[in-house]
Order: sequence, then structure tokens, then C-alpha cells
Amino acid sequence: KLDKAGTAADDSERAKKVFQAKAEEDEKRIIGLEKELKEAREKAEAADNAYDETAKKLLACEGELDKAEERADVGETKITELEEELRVVANNLKSLEVAEEKSNQREKSYKEQIKTLTAKLKQAEARAEFASKSVEKLMTEVDRLEDELVSEQEKYKAITEELEQTFAEMSGY
Repeated sequence: KLDKAGTAADDSERAKKVFQAKAEEDEKRIIGLEKELKEAREKAEAADNAYDETAKKLLACEGELDKAEERADVGETKITELEEELRVVANNLKSLEVAEEKSNQREKSYKEQIKTLTAKLKQAEARAEFASKSVEKLMTEVDRLEDELVSEQEKYKAITEELEQTFAEMSGY
């Protein structure tokens, strides 16, 4: 029995050593797992912080995106308005070009009329000058003829008086 008890004690001792070794191994494993768990928790916490930070940045970016889209809409509206204004200005420019062309044609026509009228004026002035000289000559001739008429009338009067005197003398005798 003692042998059995010794063998059992040896077996128990061996089992104890095996269990102790296993327990030490399990203890090391538990310490390693606790260490890994702690690291995993730290990583998870860092990931949560990074997620929160990223979520905040995402919200800020979405806000900026909304503002940028709003500015883009305003910009597109302004572009549309400017394009319409450009079309209006282009149409006005075309109208002004047409008006300028018509104005240039009228100006050309007016210049031709002025040239024609200037030529007619020169001719009229020449005729007026000729007529003025002719009138002057005629006035001189009229003055001469009037003087001659007055002279002839005086001669006629003198002859008439002389005739009357002669008749009176003839009647008186």
C-alpha cells in the first residue's frame, strides 16, 4: 500500500507539477491576453476618437460643400445673367453697327448734297454778280437816258414855248 501510496503520491506530485506548469502557462497566457485586451481597448478608444474627429471633419466638410454648392448656384445664376446681358449688348452693338452704317450712308449722301448745293451756290453767286454788273450798267444807261429825256423835255418845252410865242405873234398881227 505504501508503494501504491508512494506511486499515487508521485503521480499526484507529477500531476501537481503538470497542473502548476499548466497554471503558470495559463497565467502567462492570461497576462498576455489581458495585455492584448488592454491594447485592443486602447486601439478601440483611439479608433473611436479618430472616428469622432473624422465625423466632425465630415460634418464641417458637408457644411463647406453646402456653402460651395450655394456659391456655385449663385455663380451659375450670375453667369446666366451675364450671358443674357452679353447677348443684349451684342444685339445693341449690331443695332449700333447697322445705325452707324445707315448714318455713314446718310453722311455720304449729305456730303454729295452739300457738294451739289455748293456748286449751285457758286453758279448762283456768279449769276448774281453778273446780274449785279448788268443792273449797274443798266442803271447807268437809265441815268443817262433820264438825263437825255430831261434834256429833250427841256428842248421840247423851249420849242413849245417858242412855237406858242410864234403863234401868238402870228395871231397878234
